[in-house]
Amino acid sequence: MCQIFTKNYTKMSNKTKRFILPEEEIPRYWYNIQADMVNKPLPPIHPATKQPLKAEDLFPIFPEECCRQEMNQTDQWIEIPEEVRDMYKYYRSTPLVRAYGLEKALGTPAHIYFKNESVSPMGSHKLNSALPQAYYAKQEGTTNITTETGAGQWGAALSYAARLFGLEAAVYQVKISYEQKPYRRSIMQTFGAQVTPSPSMSTRAGKDILTRDPFHQGSLGTAISEAIELAMMTPNCKYTLGSVLNHVGLHQTIIGLEAEKQMAMAGEYPDMVIGCFGGGSNFSGIAFPFMRHTILEGKQTRYIAAEPDSCPKLTRGKFEYDFGDESGLTPLLPMYTLGHNFRPANIHAGGLRYHGAGVIISQLLKDKMMEAVDIPQLETFQAGTLFARAEGIIPAPESSHAIAATIREAKKCIETGEEKVILFNLSGHGLIDMAAYDQYIAGNLQNYRVTDDDLNKSLADADALNK
Repeated sequence: MCQIFTKNYTKMSNKTKRFILPEEEIPRYWYNIQADMVNKPLPPIHPATKQPLKAEDLFPIFPEECCRQEMNQTDQWIEIPEEVRDMYKYYRSTPLVRAYGLEKALGTPAHIYFKNESVSPMGSHKLNSALPQAYYAKQEGTTNITTETGAGQWGAALSYAARLFGLEAAVYQVKISYEQKPYRRSIMQTFGAQVTPSPSMSTRAGKDILTRDPFHQGSLGTAISEAIELAMMTPNCKYTLGSVLNHVGLHQTIIGLEAEKQMAMAGEYPDMVIGCFGGGSNFSGIAFPFMRHTILEGKQTRYIAAEPDSCPKLTRGKFEYDFGDESGLTPLLPMYTLGHNFRPANIHAGGLRYHGAGVIISQLLKDKMMEAVDIPQLETFQAGTLFARAEGIIPAPESSHAIAATIREAKKCIETGEEKVILFNLSGHGLIDMAAYDQYIAGNLQNYRVTDDDLNKSLADADALNK
């Protein structure tokens, strides 16, 4: 086993606010939680043969090393390529911050910390996986990569990483986010990416979707379908994904591995670890490294995933095999799902509007190793606004779900008088989401809650796949 902690940290002043690791302490390995899970995730299966997939079955679509990482259930630690780690050094470690302002605003005895991933060049945690995915694609001679994006943070990160490694990038952005967040589109185009609103008429999948519904506003499922189709039809092209899959969560564990060391610098250990949840990338990144201590040592830490109540796959979805995209181009994945045809409401947290959860997260939730809460849209913006006024950082709508869940727990500490230690992941800033804040301030936003009838309808096709 590799050595993760290379020095002992002493408790620092109670008023220390920011904790940053020296360059030599940036992790050299990602943590693979699959190796330690008591119940391993079920395998993805081929939709036609219903046989479990092997890593090589995914080689035509993904970079080969990503495929091997996806299926690796034995190696606890996977080395970060030195070229990738050198690029991490431009913005890592990201700060761990004691949220004294938020604590004071709430009047809570809780100690609140956040890992500030918004300081990356792209303003979010997404670059942590974009860099290795682009690197692995380049290493095997790929010249083009495709992807999907919701709010645009993943698309921006992938576009930047592609430019660094001399790759051409094509991004399908969910149409409603393409229209709501034009500056994220501009960021991608600045780095040279081709950006297309999805569903589009540029692929067979997009044409079929628009034929059924000419006014379809898009979903991550539709954008994934189009990006995969383009990758399959384009020579020397590979598909990359910003969330959901195991190798993406693996790359993001650099967040929690740093946070472990930084919490040691603060002289505390979290009673709760909280992340927002769309497909699982940032929650995996902050939670998995701490979760290994729960699995291996029995540490009593709660892990809370905060999702929108308009897209509640963890709290109201069903655990079964389902497609990861709308058109059925992906393998069948064992996950909590709302059905691959689920059409989420047009909330401003575009990165969380996905119908399914990653297979590792799904198994951990099934095994009751973690919890999930769903948060209404208005509560997220209320939380984001309070955080901005207390801490001076305007958070992305996605991150505001984690802040809202943190505030709920911190208020419970007021009632009990307990000094619980809460750690959450601030996965991105909201400086390109100000139109959404404008609407909130003007009182024009509303909550969307999915009815049971709508959920039953959207799950019908997924149910049929499991018969």
